[in-house]
Amino acid sequence: MMKSKADEEDYWNSSKFKAFTFDDEDDEFSQLKESKQAVNSIRRLVEEDDDEDDVEKVSWSGEPVGSISWSVRETAASNQRTDREPAFPRINTDTPTIAKSNSGYSLSSLFKGKTKGGNFPSFTESFSDSSVRLYAPELRKPKSECKDYISDWSPEDTVQRMQQGKVVSLEKFRSLQDKLLLLDFAVSAHDGNVITAVLIYLKRTLSKDVLFRELESRQTALRHFIHYLTETGDQRLLMELLRAQGRTEDVALLQYKEHLSIADENKRRDFLKSCLSLPFSPEDSAHVQDHYTLLERQIIIEATDRQAERGGKVEIFQKFPRRASILNMPLITTLYYCCFYHYTESEGTYSSPANIRQTFRISEKQYFVTALAARAKLKAWFDVDALFTSRNWLGFTRKKCPLGFQRVVDILHKNSAPTQVLQEYVGLVSDADLKISLAQKHKCHDIVINTYRDLKDRQLLLGYRGKVERGSAEERKINELLNNPQIRWKN
Repeated sequence: MMKSKADEEDYWNSSKFKAFTFDDEDDEFSQLKESKQAVNSIRRLVEEDDDEDDVEKVSWSGEPVGSISWSVRETAASNQRTDREPAFPRINTDTPTIAKSNSGYSLSSLFKGKTKGGNFPSFTESFSDSSVRLYAPELRKPKSECKDYISDWSPEDTVQRMQQGKVVSLEKFRSLQDKLLLLDFAVSAHDGNVITAVLIYLKRTLSKDVLFRELESRQTALRHFIHYLTETGDQRLLMELLRAQGRTEDVALLQYKEHLSIADENKRRDFLKSCLSLPFSPEDSAHVQDHYTLLERQIIIEATDRQAERGGKVEIFQKFPRRASILNMPLITTLYYCCFYHYTESEGTYSSPANIRQTFRISEKQYFVTALAARAKLKAWFDVDALFTSRNWLGFTRKKCPLGFQRVVDILHKNSAPTQVLQEYVGLVSDADLKISLAQKHKCHDIVINTYRDLKDRQLLLGYRGKVERGSAEERKINELLNNPQIRWKN
């Protein structure tokens, strides 16, 4: 039966099928573009309706996301997919229409705003109806993320994740065997942060006896635990741990350190006296003994000097008032103090420098440097000279120094020694080049002139004449040497 031209045009205009044209696009791009336009139309509909907040998510088949049937179907579909398939379902270009479910609304009717019955509901009615569901794909979370919530990790895997900086829960490791495995894997990983984190968990969940016993055979973990307790200041638990390990010397040293928290000097002295009976090593025992003796002597010197300073009868305390107390000062500082204020006292007194040197076994070089700095600070040059003077068995005197005279010159220069004093000790430097350098630095002109004369170097002497002041005694001395016919110059 042949249709008229009007009927034929009405058929193509009313049908959902289009007539064939060469402008049709057979690829998937056109259908994807139509899908995108349809989704955008849904978004505009939702934005226009401000009254509806309860929108339920469903799958492509119309079933609620998260239901039992949806989970079974998704699991079966995921098992059949290959690794190269995309996450979204591929659009079938061979099917001209979209399959409809048994629901009262189809995807095409939702796009067009029309039900199967042919009625066109309003926007408000469509979205106010609780049965209306948006058809949008739901992405599944990776299995690794789901496993994080389950925390189904072995001790080895847990340690690896801790090394990667991921959050893990150690509460699932409740048995002693699992906890020790966790600690052993942490030690094998050679990661101090992980070891410390596991030890904190074991400290909280294990008794002290069990923890100490297991750490005894794990020396690496034991060292980390001792360091952790030291940094956190848990002295009580640290001392219990060291006693349990039989480390009595460490316990003694730890107890000795408590003197730092005692402010009163008399109480500190009594505490140090009680520490003398602790089981120190021979070297540490001698140190503690010296510490106690030094503090006891400082208390006596401080009380005597404070009284003398207040009395105002001792001249040195009037010229050079004390700037600080001597209590709890180091040994060398105490020696310097005694060399400054009590240098001339007899050896039998507590404040005598010689007594302190003998009691605390101070070396000759250390005593010499300290005494030299103290007496040079007071400008007591006679005492400084006496430090260098020594006599041999024939009664001859000579200057002797346990350290180089270059160091002596530096100490004297820092204490503003006059040129005459510096010149005497610069001349005792054995090296000629170093002697000339020091003499030029400290303007000891006689040393430089005499050295150039001994070297018979006329050119150097002429050059140095231009560096001294015109008309000075040094210039006249240089001219006399240059005009002396008895000197045979080498240039």
